[in-house]
Amino acid sequence: MEHFYTLQGEGFNSGKAAYFLRIGGCDVGCVWCDVKESWDASKHPQISVQQMTSWVRESGAKNVVITGGEPAMVDCTPMTTALHAMGVSVWIETSGCYPIQGDFDWICISPKKFKKPLDSELAKADELKIIVNHKSDLEWAQNFVPLVPKDCHLFLQPEWEKSEKMNPLIRSFIENNPQWRLSLQTHKYLNIP
Repeated sequence: MEHFYTLQGEGFNSGKAAYFLRIGGCDVGCVWCDVKESWDASKHPQISVQQMTSWVRESGAKNVVITGGEPAMVDCTPMTTALHAMGVSVWIETSGCYPIQGDFDWICISPKKFKKPLDSELAKADELKIIVNHKSDLEWAQNFVPLVPKDCHLFLQPEWEKSEKMNPLIRSFIENNPQWRLSLQTHKYLNIP
């Protein structure tokens, strides 16, 4: 759907330079999604793995984020194989509701209430990122802790439009549950993609 070189704006890898490859197609339907134009895959051109890897090579990026839409709806194996052959670290951001296909160096699972994540995918998570849109999301987040690896990094991130209201709740929750960390969408503060 789109591609760009920027800084990862949220979660564990926040602040690191990364090339983003946004895959079109998603049936999760998050009400707060800021890329709803990604939902219909048929509205976006088919791009070859060769073309995508050439963009990454030209940028000089050492990290690539495959995101969406919902990138686990497609087999990313050819892409991850090609990127690893270039010596690039490959990350994925997914809701976890489809089996992840491909060899990823970092897996960020961001479950959504609209479509249940698969336990098999939660078990692969390096990072669990819960978007806090309502105060009930804080307790809902705790349901996933037993389903992710013990060394998985746990993040709570306020939904951008509700951050003023959610930030104090998240802060208090983390103070009482210090295994969690705060994630902010720094790219939105910096006005970068």
